[in-house]
Amino acid sequence: MNSSLPSPRPIQELPDELISQIAAGEVVERPSSVVRELVDNALDAGAQNITARLIAGGTRLIAVEDDGHGMHADSLSMSIKRHATSKIRNLHDLESVSTMGFRGEALAAIASVSELTISSRTHSDAHATQLQARTGELQAAARSHGTSIEVKELFFSTPARRKFLKSEATELAHCLESIRRHALSRPDVGFSIWHEGKVIEQWRAHSGEQAHYHRMRDILGDEFLDQSLAVDHLHGDLKVRGRVGLPDFARSRADHQFAYVNQRYVRDRVIMHAARSAYEDVLHGQRQPVYVLFVQIDPMRVDVNVHPTKIEVRFRDSREIHQAIRHAVESTLATPRSQTHAPLSEHSRAIADLQSFGSTTSDNNSASLHSWRESRMELSQGSNAVDDLQKLWTPSAQPIAPLVAQNPMGNYQTSTFSSDQDWPLGKAIAQLHGVYILAQNHAGMVIVDMHAAHERIVYERLKQQLDGQGVQSQPLLIPTTFAATEQEIATAQEFQEVIQQLGLDIAPLSSKSLAVRAVPVNLMQGDAVALSRSMLSELAQHDSSTVIDRAQHELLATMACHGAVRANRALTIEEMNALLRQMETTERSDQCNHGRPTWRQLTHKELDAFFMRGR
Repeated sequence: MNSSLPSPRPIQELPDELISQIAAGEVVERPSSVVRELVDNALDAGAQNITARLIAGGTRLIAVEDDGHGMHADSLSMSIKRHATSKIRNLHDLESVSTMGFRGEALAAIASVSELTISSRTHSDAHATQLQARTGELQAAARSHGTSIEVKELFFSTPARRKFLKSEATELAHCLESIRRHALSRPDVGFSIWHEGKVIEQWRAHSGEQAHYHRMRDILGDEFLDQSLAVDHLHGDLKVRGRVGLPDFARSRADHQFAYVNQRYVRDRVIMHAARSAYEDVLHGQRQPVYVLFVQIDPMRVDVNVHPTKIEVRFRDSREIHQAIRHAVESTLATPRSQTHAPLSEHSRAIADLQSFGSTTSDNNSASLHSWRESRMELSQGSNAVDDLQKLWTPSAQPIAPLVAQNPMGNYQTSTFSSDQDWPLGKAIAQLHGVYILAQNHAGMVIVDMHAAHERIVYERLKQQLDGQGVQSQPLLIPTTFAATEQEIATAQEFQEVIQQLGLDIAPLSSKSLAVRAVPVNLMQGDAVALSRSMLSELAQHDSSTVIDRAQHELLATMACHGAVRANRALTIEEMNALLRQMETTERSDQCNHGRPTWRQLTHKELDAFFMRGR
């Protein structure tokens, strides 16, 4: 026998302190984890004001004070025991959690890796009581009603964990972000953050319908409010509210994406995918959208007991959540931004009203949009996108016929563009280098990329006319084969009918390979294997109808790009004005099919600054 093998060790129970330290590894990752848990408890205690004091980025001291209802002296010792909580009593309570905390693990975990002190007083107590978690000693203390918790020397008992912490500046940034996430969802609570004895952030409490609007301005700034639109969508008992950034305001990183479920900040794949997919028709490249979304749902329909950090959730019906959020964001982004730039336009005022967060109900939102869509249909009545593609915009060396005469852009006559009418995108005055349209409106000057703008108009018309039809496919002379996983083969077999609607023909060749026998006509030059893998992956993870829409829209975008008016084509003033009017009433007309902007506004102030007028 090999005597070098270690002898088996007997199984035995771990000591309570070690159990708590092991559990702390899941709950307490860094100082910001402690901040999150303590602020959760303060909010659950009904606090109206919360103060966080930090030293050395939270590694030396984290102190959170609140003015909530406090704890009685006989509850302090129980509060630091594992799985002791006042927030749930049975399985029904666990399945319908409405508080931020509920697991009864946080204080016990924090106490096992730090020096923890709790001071608390209720309204009925004569004085506060202080608990030293290390010794269990209770003593009288002085403070008003509420609770103060001090966490000193985090990870002092587990030095290996402390070595993995980053610099003080980095840990402080994480602590600030944790409190910022809480503050965005609770504008009714005031927050103060101190570091090394100095106030670094302070957000006063707000009330009323505009509370969230003001808190977003406090935290995210005026630029976010200027470059975002209000979301207020009701889907049954599911409500989606917040603000979504304009496509032009997208960032290179996904660091300004805040999603909440019943006021709890979450990182959820369903919500993130739904929001990102709502932007896919208007966002350029790999840019990341900016948004703050609040999802209100029956607590029984969402499971928050997924992970000790409580930052992940699981929905009972994730498909419904995905569709509701995507529809809410899509419908908001569909409104042309030009509608908010026309003070004399009735429809512009209706759309502008939607930008005031919380000031309109979902019914009013739907009514306004319904009126706006009716107007859009009236303006474009008689237009034929297919005719636009096949007849009007075919390449030609000759000047094109007047748009108004042939009615491709709407029912407009030259007399429509009267000097006293203040159109959102203004009145055309010239064409620049055969590429741009120059127009003037009440705010100053508008510059329009005519190809990009018309590309979007044609694209939206094609989507309306061809939505729901199958995609034309082209059989391959020699099928393309590739090695496939078991999941890919199973998906190909399960969704065979859906895949054919996408213009693809994918069939098992063996137990470990698939053959692509046909691809969409407009994607003949593409990578058939990459396209097939992408579609199979999407079908396996998300709603098949979403994948079909995406594939059809990609093909229609290609058609629209080739069908739109080309550069260096001379347009008359009437044609330019017709294009501007159609832009004002076409959904998502602020971006072309590739996500690039179609127009820019230069204000009087900006023009004056160019020439130093008024200086």
